[in-house]
Amino acid sequence: MTESTENQFETGTVVYDPASDTVGEYQGQAGPYALLRPLGGGREWEALPQSLRAATPGERLSAAVRAANSRSFQGVWEPLSPAPPVRDCAACADLAALRDDARARHDGSAETDADVLLRRHQRRYHAALLGLRGYPLEPDVSAGAEYETSCTECGAGSGARPRAAEVEEWQHGHTRDTGHARYRRTVTDYAVLGCR
Repeated sequence: MTESTENQFETGTVVYDPASDTVGEYQGQAGPYALLRPLGGGREWEALPQSLRAATPGERLSAAVRAANSRSFQGVWEPLSPAPPVRDCAACADLAALRDDARARHDGSAETDADVLLRRHQRRYHAALLGLRGYPLEPDVSAGAEYETSCTECGAGSGARPRAAEVEEWQHGHTRDTGHARYRRTVTDYAVLGCR
């Protein structure tokens, strides 16, 4: 059994792994280990090839029911097809290249991140061209802007203030007390994401 597990099981054969007490699909060999994947998909795991055996009909049924229950509980997730870049848009081309590079490295997380950024860019800049629903940002008139400053020399800060004049007053006082004259200023405003 040790020497030729690869020949013993074909890819996709449902096997039982006693070490993890789990049923999975045989995916092939990775060095001295067998690679197994849960029924219904998921993260692969390594198992000792010599300990594997074909799953019994009861074990297969039980694993299939667990996989079906998990899918129905979580909802079936259908991956979106990759967003195609808009022709003659450098930003689209760059994001698509990042996604393709991640796919070539088999980095699914980076691939998804790049695709999300590409879709976000397209929704913002190419919504009309692609027939996408737009989500405009509109100023939130119920909340005023906030002003804040911090001294770049010592890190002291004014805290958020409702008026710019209050921040300037704090800066003058801090400069008078410390002699520090360089500040980083921040203005924060609020917006509401609308739907069209």
